[in-house]
Amino acid sequence: MKLVKLFSTVAALALMPVVATPAMAAVSKAVGTALNQAAKSSGAGAIAAINTAKAAAKTPEERTKVAQMAAYVYTKAGQYGKAADELQAGGAATPKQLASLYYNAGNYTKAVTYAKQAGGDDMQVLIAQAAIKQGHYAEAVTSYNKLIASNGPKPQYLENLAGAQYKSGDKKSYLATTEKLIKIDASPARWKTLLVEQQKNQMRPEAKLALFHLMDATGNLTRPEDIQEFAKLAIVNNQPGVAQAVLTKAGGSVGSDPMTAKLAQAAAQRAQAAGANAPKLAASPATAAQAGGAYFGLGQFPAAASAYGKAAGAGGADADSAKVFEGISQVKAGSAAAAKTTFASVGETGGMKDIADLWKLYASTKG
Repeated sequence: MKLVKLFSTVAALALMPVVATPAMAAVSKAVGTALNQAAKSSGAGAIAAINTAKAAAKTPEERTKVAQMAAYVYTKAGQYGKAADELQAGGAATPKQLASLYYNAGNYTKAVTYAKQAGGDDMQVLIAQAAIKQGHYAEAVTSYNKLIASNGPKPQYLENLAGAQYKSGDKKSYLATTEKLIKIDASPARWKTLLVEQQKNQMRPEAKLALFHLMDATGNLTRPEDIQEFAKLAIVNNQPGVAQAVLTKAGGSVGSDPMTAKLAQAAAQRAQAAGANAPKLAASPATAAQAGGAYFGLGQFPAAASAYGKAAGAGGADADSAKVFEGISQVKAGSAAAAKTTFASVGETGGMKDIADLWKLYASTKG
């Protein structure tokens, strides 16, 4: 949600005075003329007209009209703190206007104070976003939970709640909220919001590879740089057939540069060799993960799941990685229930838990 734009627009519209003629506005000719000039001008010209109107204003009503126009002029100029000062000085401010202005000025403490006075759902959103800006993520979580309690699980509220939960370190709640979001809307656009955020995090290469597989599965593997990186990781992690398939599928969208050509050539050569060696590699737990990658690239997902399962059963540092790709293979093979169990077995310390949880969420949409 782009709240800065939202609140500045609200503030500008709310502050816009109606200055038609001095008689209609019940102000003197001098004040009315200056206010009309301010309304028609911008920048330094509008501010000069405001100063003229201030000097001419004699009555409380005139000072209020001048304050309203001054606030409008400063809001248009992006000087939100000055706009708030003008409104307050003229006694023309409402808590809602001040909350919006102070939010845009970056004075989040004052913004929250006035938002609480104003009340309403839009002000509760402002309170939550101000808390996020200040790094007070637990407060933001509380605010979004209040909005959901009073208005129901709207996707916009759930999305912002999930973001606050993630930043607060409460990954369990984050995943629960994200699951609600995905169940409401499992469209590529909904997944994109989640996966692009995940892509910003540091992760081990195997986790990044699994993330690219999920981006591909949800229709979000579209950027040429992502396709190239996916292909590189697939080759390095014994899935050359995957690299070959993704480059072929992308076609000209990744360009015809030498790097892409080399990737495609390497993927084709290694995929052929991997397929021939897969049965032998699958016989030993020590090399079963390589067999799993080969079978996966060939589209033989039950065989891939079996090989990855054997590698995971051997334990060791790469057991969790093998479990994740076993689960992905099971999803591809149409065994979503088994995949959820596999993903749930991934440990917390191997660097694969976050992506395993996302794949488990994806599997839950498949059965």
